[in-house]
Amino acid sequence: MPVDVDALGIDLLSLSAHKFHGPKGIGALYIRKGTRLGSMLHGGAQERSRRPGTENVMGIAGMGAALTAALETMDSEHRRLTAIRDKLIDRLLKIPHTRLNGATGDSRLARNVNVSFEYIEGESLLLHLDMHNCCASTGSACSSGALDPSHVLMAMGLAHEHANGAIRFTLGRENTAEDVDTLLEILIPTVQKLREMSPLYDDYKRNKKE
Repeated sequence: MPVDVDALGIDLLSLSAHKFHGPKGIGALYIRKGTRLGSMLHGGAQERSRRPGTENVMGIAGMGAALTAALETMDSEHRRLTAIRDKLIDRLLKIPHTRLNGATGDSRLARNVNVSFEYIEGESLLLHLDMHNCCASTGSACSSGALDPSHVLMAMGLAHEHANGAIRFTLGRENTAEDVDTLLEILIPTVQKLREMSPLYDDYKRNKKE
């Protein structure tokens, strides 16, 4: 998606190459002229004395090539991923007791789908999906290794149990609309199975009868 640093008033902008299909371990930092920034490390004059050490030339070249390719297809890829995202969200929300986390429509990133399945834990669902070669994550992208509910989701006002049942799907260049159908064939029965094992779901059904 286009990013206008002037229109958004951005002073510092970090880029990770692997986010746009470049090599891992390389990135870039935009610094607005006049922004004061100290050195990360000391001992050399590379990177304008901000980060000394030999530059990763191959990584830089790979990042440049990936960024060029991403810019060439940015508009069409954004439309394509948005359509897949909307299809996935629509299908997911038809599963009972499922909620979408975050904004809708144009205010949402084209590649991001984050939902909460009530009465089950996101980690349990993640393990079942992994056994079927479906890649997803719990929590936010920067805390995917943590077992605690995402502090980002909690700050958005989600209850602890909803944040704990959240799972994130990130779409990319390799994904197709058919992947949504494949995912739902695995996901729907898995959610049903985990809910039948959940004491929280038992409590919900008991209270509903009463």
